[in-house]
Amino acid sequence: MKTLHGIPVAPGIAQSVAFVLDQARERIARHDVAIAARDEEIQSLDRAIDAARASLEADRAQVEADLGPEPAKIFDVHLHLLQDASLVEPIRERIRTEGVTAAFAASEAFHGLAARFKTMGSPVFRDKARDILDLERRILDQLLGRTRERLAQVVEPVVLLAHELTPADAASLSREQVLGIVLEAGGRTDHASIVASAIGIPIVVGCGDVLGEVSDGDQIIVDGTGGTVVLLPDDETVRRYQRRKKGLDRFRESAAVVGETRTADGTHIDLLGNIEFVRELKGLLEVGADGVGLYRTEFTYLTSVEEPSEDDLYESYSTALQMLGDRPLTLRTLDLGADKYTQALSLEPERNPFLGLRSIRYSLQNLPMFRRQLRAILRASTCGNLRVMFPLVTTVGEFRQAKMLLNDVADELRDEGHEVAENIPVGMMVEVPSAAIMASTFARVADFFSIGTNDLIQYTVAVDRGNERVATLYTAASPAVLRLVKTVVRASQRRNVPVSICGECAGDMTYTMLLLGLGLRSLSLVPAQIPRVRELIRRVTIEQCERLARRIGSLDSERTILKVLRDELIRVLPEIDGELDDE
Repeated sequence: MKTLHGIPVAPGIAQSVAFVLDQARERIARHDVAIAARDEEIQSLDRAIDAARASLEADRAQVEADLGPEPAKIFDVHLHLLQDASLVEPIRERIRTEGVTAAFAASEAFHGLAARFKTMGSPVFRDKARDILDLERRILDQLLGRTRERLAQVVEPVVLLAHELTPADAASLSREQVLGIVLEAGGRTDHASIVASAIGIPIVVGCGDVLGEVSDGDQIIVDGTGGTVVLLPDDETVRRYQRRKKGLDRFRESAAVVGETRTADGTHIDLLGNIEFVRELKGLLEVGADGVGLYRTEFTYLTSVEEPSEDDLYESYSTALQMLGDRPLTLRTLDLGADKYTQALSLEPERNPFLGLRSIRYSLQNLPMFRRQLRAILRASTCGNLRVMFPLVTTVGEFRQAKMLLNDVADELRDEGHEVAENIPVGMMVEVPSAAIMASTFARVADFFSIGTNDLIQYTVAVDRGNERVATLYTAASPAVLRLVKTVVRASQRRNVPVSICGECAGDMTYTMLLLGLGLRSLSLVPAQIPRVRELIRRVTIEQCERLARRIGSLDSERTILKVLRDELIRVLPEIDGELDDE
């Protein structure tokens, strides 16, 4: 038996036999083409491109029918690449001048471009490399008369293991036959991860050299909640996961009861949702969320080939507000940059984009784009209970500049005859140590805080949260991170500024009691996590949580903190015993 750890992408537990997806790519041998036959070879390439485009459009339509319009938009990126003359024309020119076959020229061009993207380091470029190789395979399938047979071999329930998946691979999976996915490479925001997670099966990525450890037919357990993969589990481990699954099923039944979230001693806790797309609101309302604590508006840009128009944005924001009714919609302005949209488009990508031009900095230096979003936000403001939030604020000057621009846009819209809501709350993300330390100062200018622990952790402990090599160092149990969270909460209490927390730890039951004990009364989390967290909150008292927070405050070891938190959680929820393995 061997246990591996990776990056959790989609929650759940799967146990079945392994199916190792052979992704070896054949090298296309070089053959010469006579001068008289070169035009025909170019025509073969063009026919293959047309057929690949038709294949992409068919896959896009299938994903949209099965999973919805947002995951399907990922295929727009592939279609856009096929229309890029700078990618396709050099292939034609090599056939024309060197007399190589279309298959050889295409393979060399696509592999070369993918290799250059892979050497750039950033996850967004690795994602681009996978897109390029997916297109290469589609075109070679047409040129060489091949069909997509790799995944057709899956005829019984399996756990799929691969180095990586393309979005097309993920889209072709059968949820009846593929019970879980384990990948050596990848991250939470990869195109393939986005598509695969929409299927609703456990997924763990970034597992290193897992393919060297497993063969077809081996028993395997995938824990998509904790990011754990167990190869060749022994009988006791199998029984432990079976007990855990039964306990989780019972817990899921009790957690399915929707209603107000109150602690056992009657304190109300707001449970808000984190969303990327408007379509998620239906599920959010079904689990009884109190509103939206984080609307990541940049995902509209990340899944579109072209920048959305003001009217497109207005339609999304107004629809969301109307669906929520009186519930609040906390709309975070664009968090672009770093490993996202801007680096892919930049002619000179930044060497260290997480410390560069991202989030509010990027918006303030790209005013036409920022103003377009602010206009859409303010036009929609009369449709419901809107709150505006700026990301990655590091100085008071940044916040004031952004708020001044928001007010200028409001005046501009009113002059044009648009109605704009009055007294819109304007807050900020607290996700860098400087903002947390200066929380008392920010509390004089911001209407509310939202603590973004995902970035706060990586900036505090200097760990890239997407790097599997240092993944064990990235933890919300860091005493330094917890001290910063406590600082922000105390500052907000003194200044009577509402504060919420919206990082991944907000949805991790391991930290729920600690967060309540530190004084938080509003948590923003993934909609699917709300029932579990609600049920836990209903079983504890504030006094119990404060006592736990005081105990944690005296500890200086991440491992000890996690053990104390997990022991307390299992004491309150014995039915999930076994869910929380030691790191």
